[in-house]
Amino acid sequence: MDLGAREGWGDRLFNAVNLAVLSVILVAVLYPLIFVISASISDPMLVLQGKVWLWPKALSFEAYHRVFQNGDILIGYRNTILYTLAGTFINIVLTVAGAYPLARKDFVGRNVLMALFTFTMFFSGGIIPTYLVVKSLGIVNTFWVMVLPNAVSVFNLIIMRTFFHNSIPIELQESAFMDGASNLRILWNIVLPLSKPVIAVLILYYAVGHWNSFFNALIYLSDRARYPLQLILRELLIQNQMEQMLSGDSESMVQQMMIAEGLKYAIIIVSSLPVLIMYPFLQKYFEKGMMIGAIKG
Repeated sequence: MDLGAREGWGDRLFNAVNLAVLSVILVAVLYPLIFVISASISDPMLVLQGKVWLWPKALSFEAYHRVFQNGDILIGYRNTILYTLAGTFINIVLTVAGAYPLARKDFVGRNVLMALFTFTMFFSGGIIPTYLVVKSLGIVNTFWVMVLPNAVSVFNLIIMRTFFHNSIPIELQESAFMDGASNLRILWNIVLPLSKPVIAVLILYYAVGHWNSFFNALIYLSDRARYPLQLILRELLIQNQMEQMLSGDSESMVQQMMIAEGLKYAIIIVSSLPVLIMYPFLQKYFEKGMMIGAIKG
């Protein structure tokens, strides 16, 4: 008998409810994205009046023109791309280097080290001690201050360690060891090729974190030539708001309000677009890597 024919009314009701709930969630997630895109290319006056609901009205690219007219934007993009590439590479290398030995049952003291790593997830020195450490290392206001602090996320380390422990058969590693392979060769030729899903997930996590990072730059950087994109966009928006507040002319104030409204949405798109473009390329690994590495043990 066909499986569909044996499907009872309870199953059909369950599927219908699932479809309805997922459709509502899809609309709730998709609508804000469409609205922001539409608002960024619409007449700001219509946006302020609440006349833009879904599709753009009275197309205007003035906000994007003002964003990219600022010469610091390209510098910020360049810096953020460099910080993201270098930082993510360092993150992945150190996370793999820490997760592999912690996943090996023959590594003495791995439980003690894992407990110490986990301890840092709940307790930290705070901002001032961290700043003093960074300053003593001599990396304040340098490229490295954006990539070396917080180079390893303990949460991501646990995910990768669990993946190595549960998904890479120990017998496969022992067989390679008996054939004369070193630990480094086992890691490079056996473990890493089988770990593409979890590596892709962690690349996405680390890259998004670096791309959106601005707090470290706010604390450690004073040279504008090293500012990341997020800090430049923050300054641009705040500067426009200050001009709006300092303007005494009511007509000029209304114009500044319109500019600020358009800038707000354009800045969201400009800062988010590269991450949105990157996600589809990693999507095929995302579900598998996330689900396998999410069970921590």
